[in-house]
Amino acid sequence: MNQANHSQRNTIMTEEIIIAGFGGQGVLSMGKILAYAALMEGKEVSWMPSYGPEQRGGTANVTVIISDQRISSPILSRYDTAVILNQPSLDRFESCVKPGGTLIYDSYGILEPPQRKDIAVYRIDAMDTAVEMHNPKGFNMIVLGGLIKVRPLVETENVILALKKTLPERHHALIPMNEEALRRGMEVIRRME
Repeated sequence: MNQANHSQRNTIMTEEIIIAGFGGQGVLSMGKILAYAALMEGKEVSWMPSYGPEQRGGTANVTVIISDQRISSPILSRYDTAVILNQPSLDRFESCVKPGGTLIYDSYGILEPPQRKDIAVYRIDAMDTAVEMHNPKGFNMIVLGGLIKVRPLVETENVILALKKTLPERHHALIPMNEEALRRGMEVIRRME
């Protein structure tokens, strides 16, 4: 075995992600779709939702861990990537992103943008884009598209397959709109300097 192959095989990928916002923004389903896509690629996955008693309107977050090896614990206090969809979640989780990590936020619900300089910060105008597309329910797919553009943890095709698995059959007619929203999210995400 040559040296390059040997070092490649020893590189283990583990990504620890938090997606946080208000209940009703599709936070939990975004995490579920991402987790399903990773499962389809044969990766180890942990999906752990957390939400207040009033899911719609209260805060909700989901921790997703994607790894090439077994996951020892789904409980995390630090994250490689944070996807933040409202100000209370930014206030709570900005400091929990590991130095060198990634923070993605939707500009719509954020009054005071992230301030850290030791992480990569991306802004996605997902709410504005969803309104432009006349597809308010596509908001979370726009955000998910931005996430997989910046952190290509899973193949886009598998995200679409995961969407089919997680979406009730009666809503399968909405898959083309969701696929369009996913691709649009990849276009509108921007790195902040």
